[in-house]
Amino acid sequence: MADSVTIRGDLELLARTEQVFSSIHEEFVCAARDLDTWSRPGVRQAVGDGLRNGDAQQIRKLFSPAALADQHSREHLGMLVDKGARVRIAATALPHETIIIDRRFAILAGLNTPGGRAYTLTTAPTLVGSVYALFEAAWESATDLQAFLRGKHPRLDAESRTVLHALASGATDETAARELGMSLRTYRRRVAHLLDALDAGSRFQAGVRAGERGLSG
Repeated sequence: MADSVTIRGDLELLARTEQVFSSIHEEFVCAARDLDTWSRPGVRQAVGDGLRNGDAQQIRKLFSPAALADQHSREHLGMLVDKGARVRIAATALPHETIIIDRRFAILAGLNTPGGRAYTLTTAPTLVGSVYALFEAAWESATDLQAFLRGKHPRLDAESRTVLHALASGATDETAARELGMSLRTYRRRVAHLLDALDAGSRFQAGVRAGERGLSG
């Protein structure tokens, strides 16, 4: 393989990385927004096979708070910790998702497109080193999973979540209040309480912070 190449789709990713995943010697690090990026059929198996060949103490996974959006995801991350992996949660959403193996090979996930998700694979030492340095910086500022879960994060009741979804839909206050069966005054009061709970200065910021904290699912 050339020092760097961009491919498209999970099937080509598997074909290009099977040998790499089966030969992890020292370290496996992964950064992802949530549990979906590296969980597609085949990709998940390849990553899993790689982990089984590695030392669990050398496995680090960094996620955005969105990875904690539901109970199943939290249980899965807890299982990884139980098996010896180190898991941390970043303070905000991660702009890039990547896997780095033995500091010699990196995979950067791009955007999903109709033709499949784009991935950049590289063994270029300078690029791998730069990506690894960015991962380290994010890792150092992140919080251990268990400590993060023990932290004080706002818990939204069912009605607050419906208001949050209404805000995300872009509906006018009048339309949202009518659809939720509330008076306009009650709806706006619920919106104000939601902004306070999320420490948000605007409705847009409330949506961003809810997503970062895994509260929008």
